[in-house]
Amino acid sequence: MTVVIVTGTPATGKTTLAKHIAKDFGFRRIDVGPLIKSKHLSEGYDKRRLCEIVDTDKLVSELTRLIVKSGGRKLVIDSHLSHYLPADYVDICLVTKCDLKELKRRLERRYDVNKVRENLDAEIFDICYNEAKEFGHNVQVVDTTRGINIQELKKLLKSFLIRD
Repeated sequence: MTVVIVTGTPATGKTTLAKHIAKDFGFRRIDVGPLIKSKHLSEGYDKRRLCEIVDTDKLVSELTRLIVKSGGRKLVIDSHLSHYLPADYVDICLVTKCDLKELKRRLERRYDVNKVRENLDAEIFDICYNEAKEFGHNVQVVDTTRGINIQELKKLLKSFLIRD
């Protein structure tokens, strides 16, 4: 079984990276956002923070179930919460990072000023990176400031995932 998780602050390029991994390496991509809705893994909506209140225990249970059920199929899991998975189920954790000026520009296209500030703070303090390390993941940082370098991505993944 090969499982790649892609985590990082919103707007740092997680989905773009995960889609490249799915397309270029034949992985099945799991987008956690719709999964949270379809499996009712939310405890409600936080109107102040403009986001779902995710029950991370339920999310981890559902993702673990999907990994086990995949029957060895290669998976890439796309979410800023994917690093909550136990490290035993994950081969590599890719943390997307982005230059703060570029990230601010991307965030301003999506969110109000408070949500922009919250996400910039998360990036400044490396929340996803630090949590992924705390969970024991094999973490690699991918800088997406200027987009995704497919050749570098291929080298990185091949060095960790070649096991046929």
